[in-house]
Amino acid sequence: MARPLLLFLLLAALAASAAVPARATLGGVGRGTGPRVGGWSAIPDVSDPHIQELGGWALGQAKQARLAGEGLQFRRVVRGEQQVVSGMNYRLYIDAADAAGRSAPYVAVVYEQSWTSTRQLTSFNKAPRAH
Repeated sequence: MARPLLLFLLLAALAASAAVPARATLGGVGRGTGPRVGGWSAIPDVSDPHIQELGGWALGQAKQARLAGEGLQFRRVVRGEQQVVSGMNYRLYIDAADAAGRSAPYVAVVYEQSWTSTRQLTSFNKAPRAH
């Protein structure tokens, strides 16, 4: 008799935990702070050395894949967004310099999974210039 009751309580606890919204489990505890699973959010500090390193890495990968000219030089990441997936997607707005030293804005999307040391350039495109 005790075994069915224990099974019932276990299943009820599992069902209750599955009903908790994903945003409440990621540090925001229902207050709307912290990253949302699947949604893009602003990177709070693009001057973070890791974010700047990702931007330079993305440009290097784009050059290797011939998505960017050899004369293009990384300056800095000016803004960015992140998306929680099985790892993290980063959408980085990069200020680069062309061969003549003129500003050349690009948008790079990088997928990173730190626990497997995976890093992949998903896309690299010219960014529309701000008016």
